[in-house]
Amino acid sequence: MNPKENLKKLNLELPEVSTPGGSYVSVNIRENIAYTAIQFPIHNEEYLYQGRLGNEITTEQGYKAMELCALNVLAQVDHKIGFDKIVGLNHMDAYFQAGEHWDDSPIVVNGASDLFVNVLEEKGKHSRAIFGVERLPRNFSVGLTATFTILTG
Repeated sequence: MNPKENLKKLNLELPEVSTPGGSYVSVNIRENIAYTAIQFPIHNEEYLYQGRLGNEITTEQGYKAMELCALNVLAQVDHKIGFDKIVGLNHMDAYFQAGEHWDDSPIVVNGASDLFVNVLEEKGKHSRAIFGVERLPRNFSVGLTATFTILTG
């Protein structure tokens, strides 16, 4: 597994690592589990994909927004831990805000799931949960958290 080569093959690169917007850390390590703080569709400090899925944001745009969230998760993990220490992605929680009649959340969340598997290969397989919420910060359409098992010592 070479995540950086896989990113290159996909014509993607990791965005700049954003700093937390509050009193927390972006990656919290407890023993051999790394928990990432929620990541939003931010690319090099530019806020993207703001609005509600099904209203201002299409399902296809939502997929790209979730892919960007996953890239931000990987940027945090690479910066704080290093890809070489990843044993595997355990679980991800995906959050979205949508219009009243929109119901394609699994398609949107595949943006993150597909990216993790394509970049981390076998180590990117995971379980997931999807939550529709009334409101996300800065009117982001989606957000993503993830937990990884990592090598320690």
